[in-house]
Amino acid sequence: MQYLIGLDDTDNHESRGTGHLARFMAEALAQNFIVHGVVRHQLLEDERVPKTSHNSSATIIFDGDSYPLTEIAEFARKIMLDDFQPGSDPGLCVVSHVPDEIIRYGQRAQREFLHQQEPRALAAAHDIHLEGLGGTEGGVIGALASVGLTASGNDGRYVQVGSIRTLTGLQSIDAVLASGIASIRTLDGQPVTDGLVLADKLRPARRDGQPILFVEWQDDHWLPLKLD
Repeated sequence: MQYLIGLDDTDNHESRGTGHLARFMAEALAQNFIVHGVVRHQLLEDERVPKTSHNSSATIIFDGDSYPLTEIAEFARKIMLDDFQPGSDPGLCVVSHVPDEIIRYGQRAQREFLHQQEPRALAAAHDIHLEGLGGTEGGVIGALASVGLTASGNDGRYVQVGSIRTLTGLQSIDAVLASGIASIRTLDGQPVTDGLVLADKLRPARRDGQPILFVEWQDDHWLPLKLD
């Protein structure tokens, strides 16, 4: 069974970001589950939205035996509360199935200014675990949006998948693919099968439910692109 954990607004201006906490949680989950990655999603950037940097959320994707969502939520909640940052407004969402209405909500959260009441009502209507863990609890907006966007299969970029974070320098196509990337493509969709890729900071996009690395040619190698 596949599970998604959505996190948002877990940091402040002095702490590490939500993506870092999500990667830490994913590492802990890997002791009992098969973790497929951590995806960053860009939400609405608007002066009315309280944020520390870019108003992004994170989702952890993992598979495992049938576990009660309440137990997974309790596990995630403890990690988040242990890392609570003063001034943050954390939100947590845990799901094993994402209805289309939640996907559409996530897409709206990228272009509309939303209030807490809507995600709370949607989560209640679909029996989805959604909770705030401090402050104003405004992170529930992005936590629900995050799982919706991940479930769409065509949004965001992986900040962790396979062993991409261990690669540095120029690497062969085979080495990049072996690190956990499904395919390497140019922006116009052409597959890249030879040459060297600068692998210092690979952040493949989530497309068709897979980590796809988009690149462009620069001088004598392929340069990775960061797409939302």
